[in-house]
Amino acid sequence: MSTCTSILGLIFLALAPALVSSAPTGQSAAIDPTALVRRATQHRIDASQNHQPLRYLLRKKDGLRDTTKDVIETRDGDVARLVALNGQPLSAQANQAELDRLDNLANHPEIQQHRYQREQKDAERVNRLMRLLPDAFLYRFQGMVPCAAGQCYRLSFSPHPRFNPPDLEAAVFRGMAGEVWIDQAQERLTRLDAHLISNVDFGWGIIGKLDKGGTIQITQADIGGHDWEVTSLMVDMRGKALMVKSLSFQITEQASHFSPAPGGVDYRKAIQLLEKSGGAIAP
Repeated sequence: MSTCTSILGLIFLALAPALVSSAPTGQSAAIDPTALVRRATQHRIDASQNHQPLRYLLRKKDGLRDTTKDVIETRDGDVARLVALNGQPLSAQANQAELDRLDNLANHPEIQQHRYQREQKDAERVNRLMRLLPDAFLYRFQGMVPCAAGQCYRLSFSPHPRFNPPDLEAAVFRGMAGEVWIDQAQERLTRLDAHLISNVDFGWGIIGKLDKGGTIQITQADIGGHDWEVTSLMVDMRGKALMVKSLSFQITEQASHFSPAPGGVDYRKAIQLLEKSGGAIAP
C-alpha cells in the first residue's frame, strides 16, 4: 500500500527488542522476543522485495478531503483514479476532469517517472527504519491474544534508553511507546497502537518538533496467499516546523477490495484499465 509509505517513512513504527519482562515465567520465558521481532521485521522486508502488483480501493480522509481512489500497482509505479468524494460517486463534471488528468498523465511519462522515483525512495526509507527497530525499543511480552489470523503475540514497547538515532527520521522512536501484535503462525505484524509519550525534537527543536500525545494506529492483514498488506492507518500528530510553522497530521486511510493486477503492466496500460472501469466503486 505505497500511498501510506511516505507517512510511514516520516513516523514509522514499532516492533521491539530486548526482553525486559519483570517475571519471565511460563510461556513468556520460552519466547525470545528479540528473535521474534528480528524475524518479523525481516519477513516484512523480504516480502517488500518480492511484492506482486495489486489493484485495490483506497479511501483517505485528511481533515480537508475524503477521497476514494481505484489504485493499480505497475512496474512504473502506482496509478490511481479518483472514483468518489465524501463516499459519493463523482459528478459528471468531476469524472471528466479526472479522465482528462489521466489522459495528460499518459502523455507525460516524466510525471509518472518522478512519482515512481518518490515511491522508491519512500520504500527504501521504510526498510531502513524497520532495520533499526530491534535496537530502538524495549518491550514486554504481554501474552497470547486471539486475532483475525488466529493467535497473536501481544507486546508492549517503550524507548530503549541507549538508542542513538542515526538520523532525524529515526529520532521519533525516542518518544514512542505502545503495543504491537504479531501473528503467531506467519510472524507478521498485524496491529500496532503507538503514541508519543514525550515531545520529540528534531535538530534541537530548530528543524521541528512533534508534540506529546500524538498517536498512530496500523492494521495489517493477510489478503490471501500469505500476502500481508496495510488495511488501515490512522495518524494524529501535531507539532511545529522551524519553530514557527504548525504541523498537523490527521489522516485516516482504509484499503479494501484487493485483487491481483495484471503482471508486467506499464502505467499507460493501467490508465486504460482504469478508464474502462467507468469509475464505479466496488460494492
